[in-house]
Amino acid sequence: MTIKLYNTITRRKENFTPIIAGKVSLYVCGITAYDLCHIGHARSALVFDVITRYLRYSGHQVTYVKNFTDVDDKIIDKAKAEGTDIFTIAERYIGEHDKDMDALGVVRPDFTPRATEHIPGMITLINQLIANDLAYVMGGDVYFAVEKFRNYGKLSGRSLEDMLAGARVDVNEKKINPLDFALWKASKEGEPWWESPWGKGRPGWHLECSVMSQRLLGDTFDIHGGGEDLIFPHHENEIAQSEGATGKELANYWLHNGFVRIDSEKMSKSLGNFFTIREMLGAYHPEVLRLFMLQSHYRSPVDYTDTSLAEARQGMNRLYAVRKMIQDILAAGQTADSRPPETTGKHRDTMVKVKAQQEKFTAAMDDDFNTARAVGCLFEMTRIMNAYAGDKASLAAPEASFVLQEAERFFREVGGVLGFFSEDAESYFFQDKTREVRKRGLDVEEIERLIGERNAARFAKDWGKADEIRKALAAKNVILKDSPTATVWEIG
Repeated sequence: MTIKLYNTITRRKENFTPIIAGKVSLYVCGITAYDLCHIGHARSALVFDVITRYLRYSGHQVTYVKNFTDVDDKIIDKAKAEGTDIFTIAERYIGEHDKDMDALGVVRPDFTPRATEHIPGMITLINQLIANDLAYVMGGDVYFAVEKFRNYGKLSGRSLEDMLAGARVDVNEKKINPLDFALWKASKEGEPWWESPWGKGRPGWHLECSVMSQRLLGDTFDIHGGGEDLIFPHHENEIAQSEGATGKELANYWLHNGFVRIDSEKMSKSLGNFFTIREMLGAYHPEVLRLFMLQSHYRSPVDYTDTSLAEARQGMNRLYAVRKMIQDILAAGQTADSRPPETTGKHRDTMVKVKAQQEKFTAAMDDDFNTARAVGCLFEMTRIMNAYAGDKASLAAPEASFVLQEAERFFREVGGVLGFFSEDAESYFFQDKTREVRKRGLDVEEIERLIGERNAARFAKDWGKADEIRKALAAKNVILKDSPTATVWEIG
């Protein structure tokens, strides 16, 4: 089946045809390195991580580029406040970004260029725009002449008249048109600078992505991605710069992920509803966050609430539990061999259901990377396998081993695309339990001590004391599960 993408620039789903068959060139706008990453950054990172994983799973060779902005007003301000330079600030927060992405299980891009590494290329591109009469110099600054680029607004669907009518543009006497944007900024006292034909200065924000994508992927590449907040002006300006210089389409497909909202409100530091990835990882396992994000289609907004995260945690626990059950049954080696099911019977019926979920998963991901439906396939497979394993007598048949192996392969492959099941179940549940204990202000050593006292009471047949301890722990949402060999606990 052909992969279909919703192309922002055409506003419709299209069959995906790479420029070179079997190869995909992908550019995604990265962070401005001046602070810790927030959950909005996590959304974009996870979306394009899964898109890259699926393209590779589908047999494509993907070249994935994601940049770092390492010179910017916010970086300069932070450097001044700390009495250091922009390179120190950028290096620190790029390092913190990488820690967060690694913790989330995000596969690192093939290339992660930094703006300051490409200053000569930016100067070359600006010169080309000036030569094409699409840019002008004003007192050491260089601006792109928006009105001279015929297709300006084609990505966002805005006209120049609408932009001017709704714009809140700072007064700048240097600009010919209030919508013109800076390609090069003359240096101010105390700011970093580079030599240029127009004097000492630094590049404008939009310029860097045009140059880095061109350098690493060519004048035209397959997919350009980013958050929907970048459609205008950033990506619109990228198109104007790149296509104004080369006369070629910048990218054939534009993909944009939706926002993260907090309790139905836009995330904002001023509203006090701003969460860093680091904070979220302290409260939830990384794969719980992945599940939370991927349960919605990438173009839809995601609404963060405590309830939605709690539901994602319960969901991920279910997924790990069913996979552990399958692995445990297979490890027990109840069958001497493994063979495909006959044409009728419970094993055959279950195998048909397993194959159907495999096909539905592929169909979901081929349809504009619909992770919401893909995740649904995982939970449907969970239901199927729990029902199948409930018949203990059937599990002794040779066919059972084949069915379970196929189900395990499904979980492994789908997990590889969605970024789930990166560790064994015991490790996952231990980490999940540890986070829940910490969130609720409980003490693991105290819980273990009370369980020890309860076990001693049970051994002494002091059932009253044992029940009292069980109830005391239950009041703290610590749920005990007894087996013939041990007592385990979890957070309810």
